[in-house]
Amino acid sequence: MSYNILMVSARSFPHMGGIETHIHEVSRRLSDMGHRVTILSTDTEGSLPAEEWSEGVRTLRVRAWPRGRDYYVAPGIYGKVKSGDWDIVHCQGYNTAVPVIAMASALRSGTPFVVTFHSGGHSSRLRNAGRSLQQAAIRPLLARASRLIGVSRFESEFFARRLRLPRDRFVVVPNGSSIAPQSAESTGSSAAAPLILSVGRLERYKGHHRVIDAMPEVVRQVPSARLQILGSGPEADSLRSRADNLGIGPVVEIGSIDPSHRQGMAEAFRRATLVTLLSDYEAHPISVMEALSAGRPVLVTHTSGLAELADQGLVRSIPLRSTAVDVAEALVRNLSDPLIPPSTILPTWEDCAAQLADVYRDVLGVRAS
Repeated sequence: MSYNILMVSARSFPHMGGIETHIHEVSRRLSDMGHRVTILSTDTEGSLPAEEWSEGVRTLRVRAWPRGRDYYVAPGIYGKVKSGDWDIVHCQGYNTAVPVIAMASALRSGTPFVVTFHSGGHSSRLRNAGRSLQQAAIRPLLARASRLIGVSRFESEFFARRLRLPRDRFVVVPNGSSIAPQSAESTGSSAAAPLILSVGRLERYKGHHRVIDAMPEVVRQVPSARLQILGSGPEADSLRSRADNLGIGPVVEIGSIDPSHRQGMAEAFRRATLVTLLSDYEAHPISVMEALSAGRPVLVTHTSGLAELADQGLVRSIPLRSTAVDVAEALVRNLSDPLIPPSTILPTWEDCAAQLADVYRDVLGVRAS
């Protein structure tokens, strides 16, 4: 049976990030499975089409305010949700005004809805401190969802505790990846001149500074080692200054690739000898899944959803509060003795889309009965 699915998110393609990538990948696969998929998102600049089609998926956009901020107050979401003939509404993300409006509208129209949290960290202590208040404020809406979806077991268990909701209301649907494994030729070239790749938005909580602080000792032990930091954000100048002050500026490259350029991202992963994500918080990072899919070893901090990946044997981890010397030792050890799990155990985007279809089928089957 096919369903008319509305996915609601503050942003969607051509903007790209974790949530946007997830939506882009699963929506077209759900469409290929025979479902009708519409993405409803916002446009703060007024520069994107109000409606367009791509690969069998329709995207609708409404204006959001204020420009340049991430609150995404978009009153037009309410009418689009309420007036559509949707079988199910899927709110992707929870921490802007968009899912709040969408959930309220779905309730008013009697349309079943599910929510995937896609939780993430933030560099602002104030914003992090306010998350618990925000979660408490929207708990009444979340409690009315037909299913609550975590991208990792960690995320589902975290929100079950935080929201004081039964664990059986939650399901786990991990992110996937579709990057082909690295070739043998590429593996040999990266081993000759070790390249450490640190991927993620250039914000403090992502932990790029931890890799920079470790590089003087890494270079002392492995003189040919280099570091590439791949991302964009407000910490770019600070990270460059940090590398220069430590005397390792020449071996550190900071730049970005448009995340929508999937081939470029894949090639960046394949060039790396080791990929790192020494972040304060991640639920189930797509960058790590892409690195693993490309056949690259990954080093993470043992925290949040990253610890779950380490416990599954997919990545290696170090304590979040490791010293620069500890980080350096871990980097050098993983350069010489990498952990590369078999690709057969990694979730794909096809797996992700199929699991979401099962969630919809379960919700709508229960509703019909």
